[in-house]
Amino acid sequence: MIVTVAALGAATAAHAHPHVWVTARAQLVYAEGKVTGVRHSWSFDPEYSSFVTQGLDADKDGKLTPAELAPLAATNTENLAEFGYFTKLKVAGKEQAFAEPKEPGMRMEGNALTLSFLLPLKTPAAPGRGVAAMEVYDPTYFVSFAFAEGADAVTLAGAPQGCTATVTRPKGDGAKVADAAGGKTGMSEAFFEALTAASNYGEQFANRVIVACP
Repeated sequence: MIVTVAALGAATAAHAHPHVWVTARAQLVYAEGKVTGVRHSWSFDPEYSSFVTQGLDADKDGKLTPAELAPLAATNTENLAEFGYFTKLKVAGKEQAFAEPKEPGMRMEGNALTLSFLLPLKTPAAPGRGVAAMEVYDPTYFVSFAFAEGADAVTLAGAPQGCTATVTRPKGDGAKVADAAGGKTGMSEAFFEALTAASNYGEQFANRVIVACP
């Protein structure tokens, strides 16, 4: 999962799930009419951003540069493999396999840390008469993903003319989290700690994208 998640979990054990909040943007990348990958940009909440960047200001100038954050970006993207990069993609109804991520990078924007990387498909996929359908979520709900507001939440690069993306955000997750925190549904912290990458609990909080082309 996200690097230092175990330490962060210990540091925030008094809080209910989720522990990390991410504002996400995604770009589906096409070439020659085929889907070739997904470019992610994830901005973390200020508390997590502060926690995970402790001690990384090598020159002690009070600013974190992309160069200082580069090792963290590389480690983060590598560790995401266990959780399928929190991304599921189907093209023409067939689930796609991802290759190792490329172009990892991090930057500080105000008090928020942003991770970006390109997630290529192992094999470019042709939609044919079907659609491309993507979901972004953490199956353990340790991390809460929410697509950014606005037209740049999900974009297309190199897509055939006329393709459009429709974004669906999860609804009502706040009430469910409150119930879990209060034990109304029996979902204690132990319940969440028992979840793994194979769990499907977090799917109910998935952010979904449908790309349809003429």
